[in-house]
Amino acid sequence: MYLSVQLSYYPLADDFKPVVKDVVKRLEATGLEVHPNRMSTQVFGEFDAVMTALSDVMKWSFETHGKAVFTANFLEGDRRPR
Repeated sequence: MYLSVQLSYYPLADDFKPVVKDVVKRLEATGLEVHPNRMSTQVFGEFDAVMTALSDVMKWSFETHGKAVFTANFLEGDRRPR
């Protein structure tokens, strides 16, 4: 099953831009299709791969950068921009 996710990340830090870039870079390293923009990051791939990657990146983020808020919208299917 293919999954499309819109993910927003809000690190609770004064200097948040490098932290956001770290998380996006970590997502891109998973091999999933990742489309960052100014408002959110879209992630596309097979359900199990996406959920595993999100879990791993969230855990890494909390352990590395501390407190943060993640919000996500999940849609079954391929909603990649064309």
